[in-house]
Amino acid sequence: MESEQLFNRNGYYRNGYNSITSASSDEELLDGTGVVMDFHTSEDDNLLDGDATSPGSNYVMSNGGGVVSSTTHLLDFLEEPIPGVGTYDDFHTIDWVREKCKDRERHRKINAKKKESAWEFTKSLYDAWSGWLVVTLTGLASGALAGLIDISADWLNDIKEGVCLNAMWFNHEQCCWGSNETTFAERDKCPQWKSWAGLILGQEEGPGSYIMNYFMYIYWALSFALLAVLLVKVFAPYACGSGIPEIKTILSGFIIRGYLGKWTLLIKTVTLVLAVASGLSLGKEGPLVHVACCCGNIFSYLFPKYSKNEAKKREVCLIYSFVLRSINPFGNSRLVLFYVEYHTPWYLFELIPFILLGVFGGLWGAFFIKANIAWCRRRKSTRFGKYPVLEVIFVAAITAVVAFPNPYTRQNTSELIKELFTDCGPLESSQLCQYRSQMNGSKAFVDASPNKPAGSGVYTAMWQLCLALVFKIIMTIFTFGLKVPAGLFIPSMAIGAIAGRIVGIAVEQLAYYHHDWLVFREWCEVGTDCITPGLYAMVGAAACLGGVTRMTVSLVVIVFELTGGLEYIVPLMAAVMTSKWVGDAFGREGIYESHIRLNGYPFLDAKSEFTHTTLAREVMRPQRSDPPLAVLTQDDLTVEELQVIINETSYNGFPVIVSKESQRLVGFALRRDITIAIENARRKQEGILLTSRVYFTQHAPTLPADSPRPLKLRSILDMSPFTVTDHTPMEIVVDIFRKLGLRQCLVTHNGRLLGIITKKDILRHMAQLTNQDPDNIMFN
Repeated sequence: MESEQLFNRNGYYRNGYNSITSASSDEELLDGTGVVMDFHTSEDDNLLDGDATSPGSNYVMSNGGGVVSSTTHLLDFLEEPIPGVGTYDDFHTIDWVREKCKDRERHRKINAKKKESAWEFTKSLYDAWSGWLVVTLTGLASGALAGLIDISADWLNDIKEGVCLNAMWFNHEQCCWGSNETTFAERDKCPQWKSWAGLILGQEEGPGSYIMNYFMYIYWALSFALLAVLLVKVFAPYACGSGIPEIKTILSGFIIRGYLGKWTLLIKTVTLVLAVASGLSLGKEGPLVHVACCCGNIFSYLFPKYSKNEAKKREVCLIYSFVLRSINPFGNSRLVLFYVEYHTPWYLFELIPFILLGVFGGLWGAFFIKANIAWCRRRKSTRFGKYPVLEVIFVAAITAVVAFPNPYTRQNTSELIKELFTDCGPLESSQLCQYRSQMNGSKAFVDASPNKPAGSGVYTAMWQLCLALVFKIIMTIFTFGLKVPAGLFIPSMAIGAIAGRIVGIAVEQLAYYHHDWLVFREWCEVGTDCITPGLYAMVGAAACLGGVTRMTVSLVVIVFELTGGLEYIVPLMAAVMTSKWVGDAFGREGIYESHIRLNGYPFLDAKSEFTHTTLAREVMRPQRSDPPLAVLTQDDLTVEELQVIINETSYNGFPVIVSKESQRLVGFALRRDITIAIENARRKQEGILLTSRVYFTQHAPTLPADSPRPLKLRSILDMSPFTVTDHTPMEIVVDIFRKLGLRQCLVTHNGRLLGIITKKDILRHMAQLTNQDPDNIMFN
């Protein structure tokens, strides 16, 4: 009977063709969503799951009256597993369908054996609980490392300014905790803490002391930056950057060997501390995601369920809250880094400045993405990028020289954000809280209560914050992308927090001096707390972070996790959504997606829409001007001919067809699997020669008596490669690749093989449609 094809309404199908010479078999095949479909196959039948079929239904098809009788499984042709088959080369995409199939077969075998003995039952329990064990170990290790990084970075950051005489391992705050010789107003000054000028010159004040402290600040900043970039360059090049673009690509199914390895984890942990302590305009939250992923990847190798399956590795969770709370790295007995507790509600008229902060965040995000990508592209295309150590030293030197005179740029960025978020109260001694007040018409004095006329300290802080805002904007553009661990969350939040605090103080003073205006009269009564500048800083931080990352709901959740300010969901959402809308007007890609595209990683963004009307035949290879598609025939190749095809091409896999004349598809064989199978057969089987016949069928064809031993490669053949017709719209093909995680898809017409579409082909096609360079997609 002729090949039968069951198409669905969208024009694509699963090819289940099997070429057999004996009785047909009942095979369990998977549909595109990973659902098992049982149907009977017979010789020369193409069985395809269409929309009218339901998973689990049985289909009986005959060939000359024959009825299916014997039973096998999809992976039962792996009678003797070949070591190395099923693995992937570096910079290649995994086959999600294949990996899920492998895991399902492994699970079946475990369930079948667990009733045989107590040992097999114990092994099944171990397999079932291995996921929880991996998550627990990952959480413990990630939380411990996060706490260690926070504590170490704070200590090294304070080393730039001085040292604790009582205990070298204490930072400035810890050194003064137990001091009885400090006043409340000067709580950060204690005899136990000595500045470098005090240690070297013996005096804490004066021009000479200032110059000495200035010099030591620059010296330590350059030392930390130099050590960080040298460690990355020599021991672990993958430890640089935030790691989030690469993590997103890896989670989508891409292989980057060593990126989540133990050396990367060790060097990233050490250099992250050094990079943060150097004072560069970077953060540690993004790199901490990379650290946690490294922990999850390393622990996954302890469990067969994850070590032998690339898809299962990507299911490990990234949780370490419990350990962070136990270590208490923030010194406030809370889980969040910037805990806030505001005592006044927000009012409806404040949505106007909140939305304006959202506009600023969107404009900043769009400007930063374009400027940073332009600088990184210049770094990649010029000789300047060949000297990463000099670049880091140069940027660190400028940062230190400019940052020291301004107290808001000299201090740790996390401490700056915490100060900007804090609501002024009687226990705050910051310049931002130095307000004037009148008491019974008497002499003015400094008061920490809000909604009072700003004092000289507030005005001084305002112009210092304006200078800090310009400094942070410029230096963050040139810092993100350096060859050191560099996150973007904290610098972006700092820029937004500075802008928000400035706006908050401006609105506060406007409400104080013009409380009779209509907009203030209804909400702000004289003598009451009305405006909270710290809230504006928090909203501004979320807006700028949203403008850079283009996150919305998830970003608001992150801000909740960092601040604990759950009751301010409306101001945050208003600012974040405005930021995204404004940013999207200049480009829909966030900073991480832009860096993915800059580096050429094969990543299909699920958020971007494909709206063009092209068809699969316009994207597939080969086109009319290309050489013919490299294919393998199922039973008339020799080992020598197969090796010639492999050596003369660079394709990752080859379609297997019945014959050159029919072009009917049998399956798909990966290049790596073929090479490994041939090497394994030559090593373990006698009589395999260059003239040996290679066949991908169930049984070997009849050969002359003097023929060399044939080589059977059916075990490495994917019998159900995903296939679409040449008239399938590319909109559907792109959606299939995104949702199923395919690495390639074959194109047919009336059952005859025409070509192939890979993820790289789709990315190149999408780049051409948007007038971008298609050759920028570097990997397969």
